[in-house]
Amino acid sequence: MQVLRKIAFPFSLLYGFAVYLRNLCYDSGILRSESSKIPSVCVGNLSVGGTGKTPMIEWIIKNLYAERKVAVLSRGYRRKSRGFLIVRPESDPEEVGDEPLQICRKFPKVAVAVEADRRKGIRMLKEKASPDVILLDDAFQHRRVKPHVNILLTSYSRLYVDDWYLPTGNLRDHKRQARRAQVIVVTKCPDELDDQDRERILKKLRPLPSQKVLFSSLAYGDQAIGIEGSLSLSGLREKEVLLVTAIADPAPLLAYLSKAGIRIRHLNFPDHHFFTEDEIRGFNEAERILTTEKDFTRLNGRVLQAYYLPVEHRFLHDGKEKMISLMREL
Repeated sequence: MQVLRKIAFPFSLLYGFAVYLRNLCYDSGILRSESSKIPSVCVGNLSVGGTGKTPMIEWIIKNLYAERKVAVLSRGYRRKSRGFLIVRPESDPEEVGDEPLQICRKFPKVAVAVEADRRKGIRMLKEKASPDVILLDDAFQHRRVKPHVNILLTSYSRLYVDDWYLPTGNLRDHKRQARRAQVIVVTKCPDELDDQDRERILKKLRPLPSQKVLFSSLAYGDQAIGIEGSLSLSGLREKEVLLVTAIADPAPLLAYLSKAGIRIRHLNFPDHHFFTEDEIRGFNEAERILTTEKDFTRLNGRVLQAYYLPVEHRFLHDGKEKMISLMREL
């Protein structure tokens, strides 16, 4: 795979040039961006995944939920339907997408919708839900809409400044577009991130004076949650557990389980993979399955012995206070 990516380097140059020209058209006013009257917050990245967008959306909901009427708009990546849809707890993940359904089930009072055309989606949400704030999931590249706040995520282990353009690397947008973000969050940092490491990253990112750079780590729960209840991590140490993942970057979860002393047999699938009936039958033969919340949503109750570990962002240093302050300014 790595050899093929290196061979594809000339295509990466063409891709990088194409996204540069597209952004130039928006930056110069040849193509037009619109802002909605309803405050909007975009949570996105410059790469093809693995930075923790969904947990960040959920973190923002938790910290706005008591004071504001929040709505979430997503394109519903890899869904089989088209057009605008309001996501319901009973929706099929293949029809609305796994991440929007996960958010909907976790926050049933939050309006969650899917629509590839973000302009249309905002208009429809305004009409049907009248939200105070709209969270735009993975809309950083959607230049037709100009959010009030752009939150750009980049992974500690693969900063966008160290990456390259598709298909050789994972970047889907030009690196210079990071300047459009009001906040850059370096995610998946080690819990013990020190000042020297922070300074090293800041020198690499070279943020604008107006940009805030925050750091966060992933905090996994100590209870695995299933359809019929929960299990403590200590209870998972008794026997080998089948770990099923279909996410962009399972490395942090693997490291956490290893540190917790959980013996696993890992089945890794492509990101957002919808499991086939044959795969489901194979999972049902296992005594116990551990997975991510997104994958648990896609399993959709078809594997009764499946459990997931909840995960959330934990801001380091004073990042939480800075993020909450920013959100309250909307």
